[in-house]
Amino acid sequence: MRLNDIKPAAGSKKPRLRVGRGASAGQGKTCGRGVKGQKARKGGYHKVGFEGGQVPLQRRLPKVGFRSAIKRTRAEVTLTDLVKIKADVIDLEGLKAASVVPAATEKARIILSGKIERAVTVKGPAVLVTKGARAAIEQAGGKIEDGGAA
Repeated sequence: MRLNDIKPAAGSKKPRLRVGRGASAGQGKTCGRGVKGQKARKGGYHKVGFEGGQVPLQRRLPKVGFRSAIKRTRAEVTLTDLVKIKADVIDLEGLKAASVVPAATEKARIILSGKIERAVTVKGPAVLVTKGARAAIEQAGGKIEDGGAA
């Protein structure tokens, strides 16, 4: 086989249909567009989903899903994240400074995921601690001050 022998498969390349070349050609007069109407005219097509002025399907169906507005101001912190922080007293400002939570965070929740070996003090009402995380922190010799239960 040589490069000049390569051809597309038989029937895969159809010649372009030449319309408007007389009745004997099969696509004369109206050129396969039928008689009158929007689709018979030049430029007579419309955007996808257009239903002739009727409220289209995508607008008739209800919106789905929910995006919480409060989600941007909340963050979850694992025990593994607490290990990365060098300070002994952990509060919301300390979490932000260590880039553990985003700057827009107003409340953080410490959850039981991972292990903590050193004693830390969790401080402030903006930092909530789950029961499991509280037990793990206290077992490591740490304590929770002013923190509400999560």
